[in-house]
Amino acid sequence: MNDIRERDFTVGEVPGVLWSPASAPEGTPLILMGHGGGNHKKSPAMTGRAELLVNRGGFHVAVIDAPGHGDRPRTAHDEQEIAELYRARAAGEPEGPIVVRYNAHLAARAVPEWHATLDTLQKLPEIGPEAPVGYYGLNMGTAIGIPLVAADSRIKAAVFGQHWPDALTEHARRITVPIEFAMQWHDEHIPRASALALFDAFASKEKTLHANAGRHKELPRFEADSAVRFFSRHLSSPSSRQPS
Repeated sequence: MNDIRERDFTVGEVPGVLWSPASAPEGTPLILMGHGGGNHKKSPAMTGRAELLVNRGGFHVAVIDAPGHGDRPRTAHDEQEIAELYRARAAGEPEGPIVVRYNAHLAARAVPEWHATLDTLQKLPEIGPEAPVGYYGLNMGTAIGIPLVAADSRIKAAVFGQHWPDALTEHARRITVPIEFAMQWHDEHIPRASALALFDAFASKEKTLHANAGRHKELPRFEADSAVRFFSRHLSSPSSRQPS
């Protein structure tokens, strides 16, 4: 990421990172990106996607550590839920009910943090209050991102995927911005019907489903390239788009 400007920041007690083009005009679009469960703001998936979004799309990209992740301490509740997840995994029991419950708890904590982060980033002159904003998050990033996008009208397009609908359906029904949604057709954790039900719940007039063959952790890397093109279509002016 030699041609990318990386800046660490803290909003309140929440640490984050902002990646930007080496030079960007005022109003350059901003992508908020949510990491998956057990990861953090600078995990390889985040840095890799950020590099694509900055270099190919010309975007700013911001990631914050979710509650109990990365540089943030775990609460007793975090420890209890994680222990229960490991217990179910070792016993061969379904992980979904635990993940759904815990991620809903994390979302309730993280959504206000994202609001505050966006408030802060919009004060930067190279972003500003008029810059288009998108959201990109899979797995836990979807569990946090769907309530966020439903509640924050500043976010104009979003990429989601790979989560159960249980705690998210009502939020999804309030989302009308363009959506791209990825799922794995042979996901061993999220039943196919569940993924389709969540996609169906979005009220967006423009929404695209990407269903790929394979298991949960086999999401093709080209989906990240597709996300860049998606955000370029919806957030960038034609003159500012980078060749794909």
